[in-house]
Amino acid sequence: MGHLKVIRFVFICGLWAATALGVAAQEPRPSPLLPAKPPTTVAPVLMPFPTAAGDSPELRDDVEILPLPTPTPIYGRLGMLVETLDGQAIRAESSEQLFNPASAIKLATALDALQTFGPEHRFATVLWTNGTLDQATGTIAGDLIVSGRDPSFHDEHAVELARELNRLGIRTVTGDLIVAPRFTLNFSSSSQRSGERLYDTLDAERRPAAATRAWYDSRIVRGQQATLPTVPSVAVMGAVYVESVPAGARMLLTHRSSALVDVLKVLLCYSNNFMAERLGDTMGGPAGLQQFLISKVGVSPFEVQLATTSGLGVNRVSPRAMMKIYRALVAELDRHDLTPADILPVAGVDPGTLQKRFTAGLARASVIAKTGTLIRTDAGASALVGQLRTRNGETLLFVIFNQRGSVWRFRNMQEQLISEIQFARGGPAPFAYTPVTLAMRLADTETKATRNSDEYEATPN
Repeated sequence: MGHLKVIRFVFICGLWAATALGVAAQEPRPSPLLPAKPPTTVAPVLMPFPTAAGDSPELRDDVEILPLPTPTPIYGRLGMLVETLDGQAIRAESSEQLFNPASAIKLATALDALQTFGPEHRFATVLWTNGTLDQATGTIAGDLIVSGRDPSFHDEHAVELARELNRLGIRTVTGDLIVAPRFTLNFSSSSQRSGERLYDTLDAERRPAAATRAWYDSRIVRGQQATLPTVPSVAVMGAVYVESVPAGARMLLTHRSSALVDVLKVLLCYSNNFMAERLGDTMGGPAGLQQFLISKVGVSPFEVQLATTSGLGVNRVSPRAMMKIYRALVAELDRHDLTPADILPVAGVDPGTLQKRFTAGLARASVIAKTGTLIRTDAGASALVGQLRTRNGETLLFVIFNQRGSVWRFRNMQEQLISEIQFARGGPAPFAYTPVTLAMRLADTETKATRNSDEYEATPN
């Protein structure tokens, strides 16, 4: 019996030890930003705040450092890199491993577009005809042809084309409406469907109500309500075809989109996949973007694998490579006297993916970033890449990649991690930022007649 009691005692002790170890293994991992055993009380510390041009009015010369929040529990797979502006890493976790960046890859697409075209580039949509105009009846005997690859071309721009055609004296086209391959309208990937929508939108009697509303809204945004009583309309009698511009066609009008910097702001605020893919197509698609990142940005070929330019599907980028991409984007913007807020969403201020995030108190406008979300791919992937501001005057750059879990929990964890970093430096502080409505950004278009023939001379409004 004595031996049995000893064995039983050893078994119970071992079971108790295993249980204790199991509980310890489930405890949240401590943050590298915090001491292993934080003191029970934290004395306020006053730090001088370096004032600089553009500082927000909410900031003070002396800032009280607030107590640190509870360390953020780590959920799922995490890749993270946080750096100061001069490149000092203050937190890194799995920064060289590959993750799915989801829509954060749009930052690379935006960088390539800015270096390829420049921030003031405008995408052209051109109207042509192979017919002749009867000035007395306002009728073109022939076809109306449309070419262009503007990723932001929408209903209101189609009505603008009708208005300018009317100014040239054109109200009817006896032939067909021909749209060139790759022409798109309303973010449709089908040139045929885009042509059919254009066919209806040009004609006031067939115009969809949504197109009429878009036209009215664009006039109001631009302060051109006086033009609303005149209803633009061009009726095309034939059918809709997708063909190349025929030889010998004469140019009628050129419509130019808003500047690329404004197109990018809309694209990134709403994380528009169509616009990103269409923009990427003009620069060689995923293969072209990957080569750009390797040869121009200096990303290691082992740390980037791209299948799309929008972030859909299976892409692979390391946090370290994404940090290099973001730094290159900031530098490119600075070269043109622009800031990240000129193309990226400002949290809690701009509409879109960050409108309802970081909204409490001074956290509002303290983060400028690009999100990424894939609910099913890679068992759930989420990303947040950008910069944050703190009350001690610092701007920090960050990359947070999450994978294999609930994207909703990932988002909460991202916000907790950002808050943890900010409160370690006195709390959040807003960036100086004056928002401009996104409708205004896409309404800043230009349409001009090609005056190479007296036959199509513009007439007064």
